[in-house]
Amino acid sequence: MKVALWKIAHARSGDKADRADIGLFAWDAPTYEVLKREVTATRLAVHFRAICEGPVELWPLDNILAIKIVLNSALQGGAARSLRTDYLGPRHLARMRGRVTTVSVSAESGAQRVLDAVVGKRLDLARIRQVAADAARAGVPLLIHYMIGLPGE
Repeated sequence: MKVALWKIAHARSGDKADRADIGLFAWDAPTYEVLKREVTATRLAVHFRAICEGPVELWPLDNILAIKIVLNSALQGGAARSLRTDYLGPRHLARMRGRVTTVSVSAESGAQRVLDAVVGKRLDLARIRQVAADAARAGVPLLIHYMIGLPGE
């Protein structure tokens, strides 16, 4: 029997240099055993072949019923140098349609000047607006996080 992964587990993701880092968490011990058996490096490499050019690593974390997944060479040279600075393009969003409930993006501020001078993050508000438009076209719900009341706003 096939079951959509999102129905039996939840995940968190992040990045480290040129690696996408995913934590896959089972809701209970029996499901965790299924995940350890069925979620393999080979299957993940096939699933992420459009974005992952390097090897896939799996690290079982039995004490928290989770699997750490590392997709090497998945961010086009690294997060800070990536052409996809917020990691979302139309191709990725199209693959997410129907598979995720919401995609989150941190904009931090609605003012580019505040991002550059106060927050000090390399975020491009024009690119985030483009991702919002792409998400709408793909039918993927998008949540944009802002911090209200930053100095200079």
